[in-house]
Amino acid sequence: MKVVSIGLRTRFRGITTREAALVEGPAGWGEWSPFLEYDAAVAAPWLRCAEEAAAGDWPAPVRDRVPVNVTVPAVDPATAHRIVTDGGCRTAKVKVGERGQSLAEDQARLEAVRDALGTAGHVRIDANGAWGVDDAASAIALLDRAAGGLEYVEQPCATVEELAACRRRVEVPIAADESIRRAEDPYRVRDLAAADIAVLKVQPLGGVRACLEIAEQIQLPVVVSSALETSVGLAAGVALAAALPELPHACGLATGQLLTDDVVDEPLLPVDGALPVVRPSVDPAALERCAAAPDRVAHWQARLHAVQALGQDRLP
Repeated sequence: MKVVSIGLRTRFRGITTREAALVEGPAGWGEWSPFLEYDAAVAAPWLRCAEEAAAGDWPAPVRDRVPVNVTVPAVDPATAHRIVTDGGCRTAKVKVGERGQSLAEDQARLEAVRDALGTAGHVRIDANGAWGVDDAASAIALLDRAAGGLEYVEQPCATVEELAACRRRVEVPIAADESIRRAEDPYRVRDLAAADIAVLKVQPLGGVRACLEIAEQIQLPVVVSSALETSVGLAAGVALAAALPELPHACGLATGQLLTDDVVDEPLLPVDGALPVVRPSVDPAALERCAAAPDRVAHWQARLHAVQALGQDRLP
């Protein structure tokens, strides 16, 4: 296991450095990068995804390119404009509802994003469950106008029940993320008609094949999104997006743009708004350059032992 630490260009999800453990298998490398606050039970599916990748157990692709969105953190309008302009994508996913920020700041960010994209681009927002139903309904109406029309709103409320109530009150489509990947029953989103779109992330859900099963059963259009991985982890997301029978929306897999470095010789970065369906090669020099400090390696080894101690019969 190789542990790496890579800086972020902008604070994202409250962090400025992304740590990841890379595991090698007969088919190459897989990435295990549960966020540091996750316990062993939550981190276990992430490890299964890495093991699947290292074993090369991915389905055959049905497309050779995957359209992607540029991700805009909760930054000031000028920075948001630059990120979109530099990102080279025609779809932007914008973080809103950040703790300590106002709705007016979200509005200004979206206006800058729309200006950078022009009238033809798509804008989607992600609130990470920040709002109650009433606040969500009013915020979505305001931000829809600021964006010149929203493609969809991702996880405006925290619970599935709140999502369902919100969906009945707004005209903008609703996408579910946490209500799928953190739920004991990911299909309650379907059963309660709580969303129009399912956001799937391969690591939290246990790998490409596990996500394909969810996509088949949940009966919603799917957007594949990243968990802020290196290109090793992003390749698993690309493999899922490439294998889906239909892919009606751009995917959130261009987050390599948020990293200051990577561990492969040719990072997965968008060209003309899309990623190629390839498995990039890990660069030994990059592994050495990005190597984490010894105490961080010990931390990840302890996390691995904690997951392994659960026992296969007890893994979620």
